[in-house]
Amino acid sequence: MSATVVIVGAGHAAGQAALSLRQKGHIGRIIMLGDESCVPYQRPALSKKFLAGEIDVSRLYFRPEKFYAEHAIELRSGTRVAALNPVSHSLTLESGEQIGYDKLLLTTGSRVRRLPVPGHDLPGVHYLRSIADVEAIRPEIRPGARLVIVGGGYIGLEVAAVTVRLGLHVTVLETEGRVMNRVVAPEVSQFFQELHRSEGVQIELGRRVEEIEGTEHVSGVRCSGGHAVPADLCIIGIGIVPNIELAEAAGIRCSNGIVVDEYCQTSAPNILAAGDCTRHPNTVLGRHLRLESVHNAIEQGKTAAATICGERIAYSQVPWFWSDQYDVKLQIVGLSDGYDQFVMRGDPATRSFAAFYLQQGKLLAVDAINSPREFMLGKKLIAAGAWPDRKALADTAMDFRQLTDAALAAAEAATKA
Repeated sequence: MSATVVIVGAGHAAGQAALSLRQKGHIGRIIMLGDESCVPYQRPALSKKFLAGEIDVSRLYFRPEKFYAEHAIELRSGTRVAALNPVSHSLTLESGEQIGYDKLLLTTGSRVRRLPVPGHDLPGVHYLRSIADVEAIRPEIRPGARLVIVGGGYIGLEVAAVTVRLGLHVTVLETEGRVMNRVVAPEVSQFFQELHRSEGVQIELGRRVEEIEGTEHVSGVRCSGGHAVPADLCIIGIGIVPNIELAEAAGIRCSNGIVVDEYCQTSAPNILAAGDCTRHPNTVLGRHLRLESVHNAIEQGKTAAATICGERIAYSQVPWFWSDQYDVKLQIVGLSDGYDQFVMRGDPATRSFAAFYLQQGKLLAVDAINSPREFMLGKKLIAAGAWPDRKALADTAMDFRQLTDAALAAAEAATKA
C-alpha cells in the first residue's frame, strides 16, 4: 500500500500505529505530527520514577530518534494542527502549511482537567501530564517543603508516594469520601488510605477546594468551610478530558470522545482514531466506552494500522490498568462499575491480596494488589464471561489456578449448550 498516512498526535497510540504500519508492509509515506518538542514517549513513569529522578528522560522514549528516520516515519515534533478538512483530505497547521492525506489517524489523546478556582494559575501550582510538567515541578521538590496534592486518584497518590519519600510534607485533598472512589471498592480504598498514612502522608477526605492562596507564589489551599492547608507547592490531579475539538469542528461524530467502530473508523471516510480520545465498542464487555489507559492506546493503534492496511481485525480487549505506589503494585483488570457482589481473597495486612467484583455472579473486574497470578488468570475469566464460585474465590486454601480452570470449563460448556 503506497497511500500517504498522516497521524495527528505522537503518544502511545501514534507510536504503535506507525510501527505496526511498517510491520504490516505499508510502503507509503507516514507523517506523524506531535505538538510536543520531543520524540514520542511513555507517560506512566512521569509520576513515578521520572518524577523521583531515578531515570533519565531518554528512558521514557518509545524508540530513539533515529528509529523514525530508519523506518521512513516523518516525525514532525512541535507541530500543531489548526484545522481538518475531510472533503479535501487535508490538514492546516498553525503555521498555515497544508498537508494532504489518503488516510488520517487521529490520536489526539487527552489533556488535564483544570481546577476552576481563584489562584489556579499562581507560580508553584502544577499539573502533571508531560515531561515539561515534571521538569517544572522538580526544582520545587526539596526536603521539608509542604506539598498539597488536589485529587486522590492514581496520579495524586503516585505523586504522594514519590514525594513523601523525598522528604516533603505531603497532604492529599480529596473531594469524595475515599481515595480512588471511581475505580475501586471501599475496602480497597481503605487499604490505600492506610498505606499512605503509614508512610506519613496526610489524607483529608471530603475537602472541596475553593481557592489557592498566595500573591507571587502559592502559599496555601483553602477548602469549603474555611479549612486551609499551608503549601509551598501544589500539584493538581483531578482527571483528564479527551481532545476532540479538531474532529468535532470537522463534523466528525463525537460523544465523550471521537466515536469509532470496532475497526477504529470514525464517521468520516478515510479518517480513523485511536487511544484516549476515542469512544469505542468493546465486544468483551458488550458496551461502548472511553478508556484512559496505555493498553487501550497500544491495542487500538494496532487495530487502526490493520484497518489502514486493508485487514479487518476488530478491537476486542479486556481493559486493564496499573498503579505503582511504594512497594505496592495495583493491577486492575476489567471494569467494576455496576457490581453487586464483592469478594476479598487474602489479607490486606499482608500487602498481597485480590478483590473480585461480580454482577449477579458474573465476574466483572479484579483488583490485584501484589498478586500477579490473580491478575493474569482474572483476565482470562473476564474474557470468557465466567461465573466463578464466590466461596472458592475467598478460600485462599484453594489453588487459584484450579479454581480458574473449573470456572473456564463451566463457561465454555455454557457457551456450547
